[in-house]
Amino acid sequence: MRDGYDRWARTYDGTPNPLVALDRRHTFAALAPRAGERVLDAGCGTGAHLARMCGARARGVGLDFSRGMLSVAKRSAPGAGLAQADLNAEFPVRAGAFDALLSSLVSEHLRDLRRFFAEAHAALRRGGRLVFSAFHPELARAGIEANFSEDGTEYRLGAEPYTVDDYLNGMADAGFARIERRDFLGDDALAAEVPASAKYLGKPLLLLVQAERAA
Repeated sequence: MRDGYDRWARTYDGTPNPLVALDRRHTFAALAPRAGERVLDAGCGTGAHLARMCGARARGVGLDFSRGMLSVAKRSAPGAGLAQADLNAEFPVRAGAFDALLSSLVSEHLRDLRRFFAEAHAALRRGGRLVFSAFHPELARAGIEANFSEDGTEYRLGAEPYTVDDYLNGMADAGFARIERRDFLGDDALAAEVPASAKYLGKPLLLLVQAERAA
């Protein structure tokens, strides 16, 4: 999987992807970073969200396990801090250091979901907020997974078979409060932006959850 994302990094942002398009429409708006806030992007990929954080004058830090993705993120968000890290293990950050934590479209690759939410909770200050987006489990259960093509070869990157309850219960067990979930469906605007997404019209495509560490 890591090799796949290293390969994909160069073309990731230029590949029409309905899930990514929907995520970039809704998830950053939910995060709404403010100037001066410290925000951890756990699974920052090519740094698209980090670049917008920097534009909002927030202090962004990105973690990702793919060196290829981090190389692109360094160019996309030169003002952000970056580190290579396995999100199935301990986060290499100071406890309570962040005002907000973003996790965008990485959960399907997490082997230890319980530990991930525990680490996310620990990284936040009291009252800090979590914004978590995921490929909707309803489609994942249908066998759809992250994939891309390069030089005529299709690479499929796998997906853990989590349910919505796995995510919500994992957050609650880690100590998060005020957990609120939203489901976003494929719509006409998405089909206009990514024509191949017309097959997802009216179908749940993106799961977005917001939560807080208790004050």
